[in-house]
Amino acid sequence: MKERARFQEEIGRWEGLEKELEEIFILNEIVRETDDPKDIDELVARVGYLDGLLSKYEIERMLGGENDKENAIVYINAGAGGTEAQDWVEMLLRMYLKWAEKERFETEVVDLLQGDEAGVKSVTFLVRGSYAYGYLKCETGIHRLVRVSPFDANNRRHTSFASVYAYPELPDNIAVDINEEDLKIDTFRSSGPGGQHVNRTESAIRITHIPTGIVVQCQNERSQHKNKAIAMAILKSRLYELEKKKQEEKMDTLNKEKKDIAWGSQIRSYILHPYKLVKDHRTKIEEHNADAVLDGGIEPFIQACLLFLTFEQKKEDN
Repeated sequence: MKERARFQEEIGRWEGLEKELEEIFILNEIVRETDDPKDIDELVARVGYLDGLLSKYEIERMLGGENDKENAIVYINAGAGGTEAQDWVEMLLRMYLKWAEKERFETEVVDLLQGDEAGVKSVTFLVRGSYAYGYLKCETGIHRLVRVSPFDANNRRHTSFASVYAYPELPDNIAVDINEEDLKIDTFRSSGPGGQHVNRTESAIRITHIPTGIVVQCQNERSQHKNKAIAMAILKSRLYELEKKKQEEKMDTLNKEKKDIAWGSQIRSYILHPYKLVKDHRTKIEEHNADAVLDGGIEPFIQACLLFLTFEQKKEDN
């Protein structure tokens, strides 16, 4: 039923594009006859709107990975740097939530560890919508911030790092065997605001997968059962990604090749002083309006990354 709904949505979007193009042709004939400035303005606007829709559609055509259509689980963690790095995590969280809002994705923060003085030490959030993971897989890696620190009384320039990891939320029909004996499950009281229920009940869940050392936790829901279900879903996705990475590493060893993109390395720099520039080190794309990027304008970087990955895949296939 889920796959059927996706096909119906795909057909509906395509029919909508065809209808929009037909109306543009009709309006174009009217403009040829009347040469009315209002009709010309409307025609230009309609063409621009259709161009935007087709550009997004073209990007989605590049998302042909096994799990690209799935929801995304995103984890951001502060690097070395204390309060400065933790503030950077909060800035990145805001950037991704703003981007998701623009793209009309649903988001839910499921686990957030506040910084000691300011910012956030680590955060896990869900992004729900078609191709959420396909887009956000391009964001996996180390993000670097260079700025004059608001926490430094001497106004010195600081460099901060944060790691971003995106995982697909696996559909129910993918089996990941998890032995209950390999799990250590702890309950605790949620931190932060939440009222009397949060303060009086141990509804938060922490699950440790002993063989791999993977730890996931959820404290967003009031119900312990709901928190456990979300935490298990995240654990399932992380174990799947871990196994997938192992298989890819085996293939790399067999082929004696290394891909140009190493997702665990520094992928992007955000420079706010002495000038403003956001640069992607994989695709060399640059954007001088750093404020717009931090307000969620990461589309050019995602599009360039997807084009690069598509090109690399074609080279590999050949």
